[in-house]
Amino acid sequence: MSETKTLKLDRKIFIQGEIKLLTGMHVGGSSLGLGIGGADKVVIRNPIDNLPYIPGSSLKGKMRSLLEKSLNLVKIEKVKNENKEEWTGTLCIDPDQDAVQLFGFPVDDKADTKPEYAPTRLIVRDSRLLNEQTLADAENTDMYCTEIKTEVAIDRLTSKANPRQFERVPAGARFGLNLVLDLYNVDAGSQGESSRADRFVHLVCQALSLVEDDYIGGQGTRGYGQVEFLVTSVTERTADSYRQGQMERQPSEYQKQFALFMNKEEAPV
Repeated sequence: MSETKTLKLDRKIFIQGEIKLLTGMHVGGSSLGLGIGGADKVVIRNPIDNLPYIPGSSLKGKMRSLLEKSLNLVKIEKVKNENKEEWTGTLCIDPDQDAVQLFGFPVDDKADTKPEYAPTRLIVRDSRLLNEQTLADAENTDMYCTEIKTEVAIDRLTSKANPRQFERVPAGARFGLNLVLDLYNVDAGSQGESSRADRFVHLVCQALSLVEDDYIGGQGTRGYGQVEFLVTSVTERTADSYRQGQMERQPSEYQKQFALFMNKEEAPV
């Protein structure tokens, strides 16, 4: 007779803080409706308040990509494409890997299931701009809260210059950081073992560190998108608190794991 287990939400961990831009950042948006004199490549903006923001999908995708590469989970293979060989890689979808359980994996009808499998555990919210007025009052910004950076591509054969303009959110901009980590009853470890919940929290910290040493958005190899994370609070609400209508979040035992991102001294831009 097969054993049946229930999947129960244990708690939600809320990691909140700021994302500080150390260099200009370009997360691309739609160029529709641009007037004459605008940038060739614009940043994504909220259509309601026209403020630039960092999509949660951009940050989460970067965190996952860097983490899986650091854990040797990306398979690289050479394939033939139109009589030409090229290298290609695929993201890991093995649900037994903690990183895959953290960020999510596709499920089909034929996939085997285990009690340890659960829905995507990490939620990454869109990051809204926090210091709009500072950027709006800056004398040398070109568009609202952003700058225009002109780059010149040089044809290596003819030496002909091809200028292009990128809209960037300038260095010094601050965005909100808002992550939610769901932990389930199946994430508790056996006595004497580190729990899977602890490993999930460690992976989130590891992913944030990797992004700090990489970049967010496009053109990162040319200096764009260097960021610094500042975590200001790590709180939680248990499943019991939701049932009892207790809305106040409590300090989380996992706060100490984010010490690397807390109480940072103000660094020069």
